[in-house]
Amino acid sequence: MHEDRARAGSFGEDAVLYDRARPSYPAALVDALMVNQPQEVLDVGCGTGIAGRLFADRECRVLGVEPDPRMAAVARRHKLAVECATFEMWEPLDRRFDLLVCGQAWHWVDPDAGAEKATAVLRPGGRIGLFWNQGRPVGDIGPALDEVYRRIAPDLEEYSILLRPLGHERFEAAASGLAATGAFDVPTVTAYAWSRSYTSKEWIDHLMTHSDHRTLPQVLRAALLEEISTAIRGLGGTFRVDYTCWLVTAIRLLS
Repeated sequence: MHEDRARAGSFGEDAVLYDRARPSYPAALVDALMVNQPQEVLDVGCGTGIAGRLFADRECRVLGVEPDPRMAAVARRHKLAVECATFEMWEPLDRRFDLLVCGQAWHWVDPDAGAEKATAVLRPGGRIGLFWNQGRPVGDIGPALDEVYRRIAPDLEEYSILLRPLGHERFEAAASGLAATGAFDVPTVTAYAWSRSYTSKEWIDHLMTHSDHRTLPQVLRAALLEEISTAIRGLGGTFRVDYTCWLVTAIRLLS
């Protein structure tokens, strides 16, 4: 996916919406990454700073790296320092960090080049944490939405990151890239469960932050979103999504 720059660039088309509608991450995940009390945190593909702010709130000094200037501008409005570049092309200028995090974005980074770059910018004993949310609506709304997709956008479910179960290939690619450097201990994968509720409008806004929905032809997208909104309103107007946040993490070896 890191080679699909058109989809990667679609997020910045409405960076304010992305910042408002995308889910955050569970406190237990942040606790796990803060266990060694890092001070200097690098947030790769920081977007609007949704993940980075969680670490700034823990009194870390956070630097974001973000290729889209529209996303970076929103992150800066949240008082985060951001440098605009892809991680592969970003110049660290001899800076080193205690923790490198990447929320919902490592699949846009070349897994091998990104792992090598992480090796270079982490201090010995530092940690890398790569994490992704995967959610599924609870109750009757799930089958109702599935029926809408089958009628209007039947091909979308096969490749949509939002709709299909998140396979292990993403974690395996991330872990393999780290292991191949020889500079990290054995990567681990941990799941953190959490949930949140959505209204119909909140869910439509959320869908419009996903590249696989945003890049649909306009007429098809409008019909799909209208049918989804109708289905949600028909089942009470609000529903819960149970999320699993998957964390791939490893420690930078001392030598």
